[in-house]
Amino acid sequence: MAELPARGIIEVSGDDRVSFLQGLVSNDVALAAPGHAIWAALLTPQGKYLADFFIFAEADRLLLDCEAAQIGGLVQKLSRFRLRAKVALRDVSAELAVYVGWDGVPPLAGASADPRLAAAGWRALAAPGLAVSASAEGWDAHRLALGLPDGTRDLEADKTVLLEAGFDELNGISWTKGCYMGQELTARTKYRGLLKRRLVPVTVEGTLPAPGTPVRRGGTEVGSMRSGRDGAGLAVLRLDSLGAALECGDAVLHPQPAAWMRLPDAIA
Repeated sequence: MAELPARGIIEVSGDDRVSFLQGLVSNDVALAAPGHAIWAALLTPQGKYLADFFIFAEADRLLLDCEAAQIGGLVQKLSRFRLRAKVALRDVSAELAVYVGWDGVPPLAGASADPRLAAAGWRALAAPGLAVSASAEGWDAHRLALGLPDGTRDLEADKTVLLEAGFDELNGISWTKGCYMGQELTARTKYRGLLKRRLVPVTVEGTLPAPGTPVRRGGTEVGSMRSGRDGAGLAVLRLDSLGAALECGDAVLHPQPAAWMRLPDAIA
């Protein structure tokens, strides 16, 4: 079990809290319940990524487990859509911390299975400073091994399309709940098969490249490095480049698509 100090929590309270978020985020907020969190993203009107978070439900409020560095901007963006809705937004990061557990560690009270993958373990919101048995770095290595994205470390604001980052396979999108901001591009990308690149796990041979370092195949740029640690990482790559070793700075990347990824048959 580890505490994640880079995460923070936004409280969404008020009678209209569910309907307020429902029209803004990619997943069905009505499915969030005590012990059952959902994963969702906030998009631009053009369907590009802005932020993602886990939504926990309590009796009288929703709690957004998000990047701590994004809280100010998120509260500001969400507040613009409040209008006459009976909703209040508050940063409660000083009151609650984000904990994760994996590899069979018993969950904390009120924990939710990670909604993306069973192998990811569980997430919980609890008082800061609980005794832990692992580090945030250990969790980072675990989620990299699973190929799970970590917010803005792996997704680019105003650029990334959700399906490029696995939100479909990882249960981050509802295709049945109705309209939300950015839905049109998200649906069009899925049903017209428009994806040309994906965020893909890679093994790194050599010095770990810095995030944003261009990835090349035979001198042609085919993507960019995102987050990484200890010889593993994630990179945004063109689908037609997944079958070969790739150059990135002084390193060689070997794409290793995760088992959960649905790729075109020709490159799966």
